[in-house]
Amino acid sequence: MADDKAIQEEAQEQTKKGAKYYAQQFGNFVAPIFFPIIPALVVGGLILAIRNLLINYFGISMDSGTARLMVGLFEAGFTFLPVYLGYSACIQFKLSPVLGMMLGALLIGDSFSSGAITDFIGIPIPQVNYGSSIMPVIFGVIFMYYVDKLLEKVIPQILKFFLKPLLTMLIVAPVTLIALGPIGNTLSVYVADGILWLYNTIGFIAIPALCAVYPYMVMLGLDKALSPIGIQLITTVGYNPITAVMGFVSNLCIGATTLAVASEEKDISQKGLYNSFAVTALCGVTEPAFYGALIARPDALKGTAIGAITSGLFAAVFGLRAYVQGGCPGLLTFVFFIDNNGSLHYVLIALITAAIAITVSFLSTKIILKSKNKS
Repeated sequence: MADDKAIQEEAQEQTKKGAKYYAQQFGNFVAPIFFPIIPALVVGGLILAIRNLLINYFGISMDSGTARLMVGLFEAGFTFLPVYLGYSACIQFKLSPVLGMMLGALLIGDSFSSGAITDFIGIPIPQVNYGSSIMPVIFGVIFMYYVDKLLEKVIPQILKFFLKPLLTMLIVAPVTLIALGPIGNTLSVYVADGILWLYNTIGFIAIPALCAVYPYMVMLGLDKALSPIGIQLITTVGYNPITAVMGFVSNLCIGATTLAVASEEKDISQKGLYNSFAVTALCGVTEPAFYGALIARPDALKGTAIGAITSGLFAAVFGLRAYVQGGCPGLLTFVFFIDNNGSLHYVLIALITAAIAITVSFLSTKIILKSKNKS
């Protein structure tokens, strides 16, 4: 009877757990995977922001050695993301981190990216660019976890040291290249097509909603599929009113939300860390802020959503559009909004949009966090 009562109480407890609980659990699981790589993301993000500042406002040539070195540092932080994530994900799953790095290196290595690896035992391997990707290597490590558990049971102890890692990679690598990686890429394509459909169907109403979900697209690496949309719009229409606005609004809201989190933090070292994340996000690179400060705080992300919807609605109503396709939109990229005639009309709209995004996100997050602390 006591056991039955305990089972019933556990079932009732599970029923009470809502979306917020599972979001918190997801954050607690994902955050340790991304937290170790945050220094690389911070350096890469700030370097690119400084490069944008020098090019846009100080006349530094994009082809200069200075600019190219900064791009090289940025790429070192972001292009090799699958290697870093393979390492930290394996630590989280208690696997050999070197195997995770090896899987990530395979995804971005010359042998695959050059198109030399076309099939495995006759099974075609889709040719996908995995540089800066997130989900393929994480999918691969999750699969590696189950392969490792199976091999642990069936391989004799005397052979495990060399046979288990060999068989693990021989199984995981082709499955990742053949199935898991392309699944993530296909998901990105569907997301991009869905965004275009929303914009064409609902019009400006879609922009606020897309601004609110954009941070999660960045988290899952789905934002990479949006670049072709921006390029196509610039080429055919002459401006980009969709993806550029989404990135601009979202990045500023993430930065402002992180500032609010930092203002509520009591630990001095953590406060300084969060402030650096916020500056990086306001300059256009949100991964450090999202993974390092916000993903484990779903309540704070409500403030991000409120700011994104509010400023996104303003941007949509007044037709904010960018005339340059560039990465990492933020406080250093207002020149993207100068139209082809040199008019500053959309720069002014971008300034007001930025003010709304930062102010509303910061205040909303502060109010939410303070009310949570009182309860």
